[in-house]
Amino acid sequence: MKHENSAGAVVFRKDKDGRILYLLLGYEHKSKYLGFPRGNIEQDETEKQTAMREVKEETGLNVRFLEGFREKVHWFYRREGDTVSKTLVLFLAEAESDQVTVSEEHVGYKWLTFEQAIDQLQFENSRSILRKAQDFLFNIERNSLRRFSK
Repeated sequence: MKHENSAGAVVFRKDKDGRILYLLLGYEHKSKYLGFPRGNIEQDETEKQTAMREVKEETGLNVRFLEGFREKVHWFYRREGDTVSKTLVLFLAEAESDQVTVSEEHVGYKWLTFEQAIDQLQFENSRSILRKAQDFLFNIERNSLRRFSK
């Protein structure tokens, strides 16, 4: 069985009203779906290096990773008659701007609120990762407010 290791990021930004918006890219393989920027880990590359490279290549965005968020998902798929075991590590990254330039391998992008993104994600493992990212950001904001209210 073949195995692929990939890395990517759940990319977010805050709009002018302070709302968190998540970036989803349009993929078009056997079916159309939305997902996070990601790609295969190249030789001598760390997971974070891959995630940074893939975000830049697929979106044109510069991002800043938030420490403490690293989620792993695993699934199987079929390619050319073979079963492939796929492992994907996702980090959480804040975009420096909202100006996205999608690569040729994508069919558009959307900046969406958490609720909109959950509704648009086709795969449960992606929805689960997004929920964890939302909880992580909520906890950062809650802890930040606690420090200021003391």
